[in-house]
Amino acid sequence: MREKLTQSDIEKIQQEIEYRKLVVRKEALEAVKEARAHGDLSENFEYHAAKKDKNKNESRIRYLERMIKTAEVIDDTSNEDEIGLNNTVTVYFEEDHMEETYRIVTSVRGNSLGGLISIESPMGKALMGKKEGERAEVKVNDSTSYFVVVKKIEKTSDDSQDKLRGY
Repeated sequence: MREKLTQSDIEKIQQEIEYRKLVVRKEALEAVKEARAHGDLSENFEYHAAKKDKNKNESRIRYLERMIKTAEVIDDTSNEDEIGLNNTVTVYFEEDHMEETYRIVTSVRGNSLGGLISIESPMGKALMGKKEGERAEVKVNDSTSYFVVVKKIEKTSDDSQDKLRGY
């Protein structure tokens, strides 16, 4: 599946890749070299742990590079009066008689426990393009859904509440 990323997401991922290549890779190689100097590699836990950390870093770099290469770049602009990417939204849950505030983000940044709702999630799909006062049906699956009412939309910049996963 192609990740939907904004240009800002791509820039942050590129920064992480650069950091991992220039800083983390150097530290990991140094740790492997130091652990190797301790002698017998078959029983050297430090060596195996250092190799594992080095390989994890290299794997993360490859994952991020592949994510950028296959990403679908999307625009994060929306009309002033409707919900779009990176907007903070307060919704009223009709069944529970409670309000919650979320920020609509790309799937790579989604973190529902942190109040970041992905545009790919049922809630994100239902809210995109809605205006204040409008009612949205959130379809959990083919037989289950619930309704929310959009109470407030705040236009927020991409970095105003930066809580990225992993970078």
